[in-house]
Amino acid sequence: MDIVIEKLEEKDFENLYTFEVENRPFFEKFVPSRGDDYYKPEVFKVKNKHLLDEQDQGLSLFYLIKDEHHSILGRINVVDIHYSNKNRTGSLGYRLAQACTGKGIAARALHLLLQTIVDSDIKEIHAKTTNNNTASQKVLEKNGFEHIETSDHEFEMNGQLLKFMNYKWIKK
Repeated sequence: MDIVIEKLEEKDFENLYTFEVENRPFFEKFVPSRGDDYYKPEVFKVKNKHLLDEQDQGLSLFYLIKDEHHSILGRINVVDIHYSNKNRTGSLGYRLAQACTGKGIAARALHLLLQTIVDSDIKEIHAKTTNNNTASQKVLEKNGFEHIETSDHEFEMNGQLLKFMNYKWIKK
């Protein structure tokens, strides 16, 4: 399957809303819930317009992962972009539809994202995942992210005690 990443635009909101609603139970197995309000169409639209404002200000980059038919397979973002030590840094986030996991799509999408930003002044990207999410750990490592630490702090999510694993990518 061929994939592309495209910057989030307002024209995508309706399809993105459907993607988020359909995959909510799956996503909430791995990340805390965004809350019921997020899934109200009017709230969803407002929140995503705020994301577009952030993107316009250069504070974040929001991409949709799409197939050759322009169906949304996932999202991949660099958020909280700021200057640190004279370089721009940001934090990575991504999520795939349940039907798209285990097919190498996340790794390819991350590769495309890193190629897309290669000419930007973003020099460092941080990422974190939970210690039970080995698939995400593999995606990060396959794309040159280095595991820098595992938190000592445990937290409970969905009945499991978990720790965050922190990763870093530095532009070469």
